[in-house]
Amino acid sequence: MRVGIDAMTIPIVISDEMSGTLRTVSDIESDTLCRGPSWIDERNVMSATQYRGQLERKRKQRLDAEKKANEYRAKESKKRADAAAARQAAMKTTSQSTARSKTREAERREDEAKSAGAEASRWAARAAGYSREEATIATRLAKAEQSEAAAAERARKREQQQITRTAAAQQAALSARLSQAETAVERIGRRLPDPRPEKLRILMLGASADGGLRVGREQKRIRAAIETALHRDYVELDVRPAATTEDLLDGIAKFRPHVIHFSGHSNEDSIEFEDEVDEPHVGVIVSARAFANAVRATDQAPILIMLNSCLSSGQLDRLVADVVPFAIGMADEIEDGDAIAYAARFYANVANGQSIHAAHAAGRAALELGGLEGADLPTLAWADDVDPTTAVLVTVE
Repeated sequence: MRVGIDAMTIPIVISDEMSGTLRTVSDIESDTLCRGPSWIDERNVMSATQYRGQLERKRKQRLDAEKKANEYRAKESKKRADAAAARQAAMKTTSQSTARSKTREAERREDEAKSAGAEASRWAARAAGYSREEATIATRLAKAEQSEAAAAERARKREQQQITRTAAAQQAALSARLSQAETAVERIGRRLPDPRPEKLRILMLGASADGGLRVGREQKRIRAAIETALHRDYVELDVRPAATTEDLLDGIAKFRPHVIHFSGHSNEDSIEFEDEVDEPHVGVIVSARAFANAVRATDQAPILIMLNSCLSSGQLDRLVADVVPFAIGMADEIEDGDAIAYAARFYANVANGQSIHAAHAAGRAALELGGLEGADLPTLAWADDVDPTTAVLVTVE
């Protein structure tokens, strides 16, 4: 799994939400293993569908842990019964050698029972932890469902009010307003730039300060996928492993990418870059707001951002609202191999002249065809005034 930092207390650098500057923070706990530190922030709420997926996965983990605990309890009981039988046999026999043999057998069985009991307790504790997490997710699911239901009711009321007002207007006035609305939509709707006679530029940033992710393997797979595509000569990569925040700013300014691809650790509200250190180390934590501000700091904004990291879908709405037309992130924790397979197929289809929507669907299909469990995790988001089914990043005239 694309893991984050094991549960412990460490000093860590984090970007301030208000100023965007880096500051030192202590006592931050990371208690979930994924493609990034899994800090849970109540301010970043996912959809009810995403919470249902999390709840089902957590329920499966709990049931598996309870099954293991029961198996070890049964084993403990059997070993204790065997030990008791051996001690009883030792007491009944008149042979001293048989008595010693049975006594040793009883001791072995008691040791085995003790070991099984410890394993049962460990799995029971794990199941209890999963149960608490399950309850937390269930509470958030209920809140999300309530919020979505309230939003749907407000939308229904607004629609009913609009219908009433429209029905009261004269047909001529209605036709005129519709015509004006269509003209306004055409004027204010965002029109993506037509593909220029230049290559599609992809800035690939990989960061794994603790050395736990195969970001180099991911970059190699993406490059190989593009090199076998139809329009491989029309795609240019700027690959930056062990990426720092300086690589982000420098890559945006110099390379002027159409696509920014990040692979590493993240959560709903932060991204982890590396520091200028050769050994494994604590990464530099940058807030989602600071990352968005960095991407915005250019005269030629990117078209697509892919955050190929855990729980990053929580950042997508903000990105497509203020920064880029399209963004892709992961709805939950994702295995390293799943993330790599999705990205390789996505960019292969982009380089084959497919739309962003088709490339995203192909990436998810590749996970399903490979029997991988993360097919529902990659999430595509887009601004209201663009269409991913018609957005093609590579065309050849």
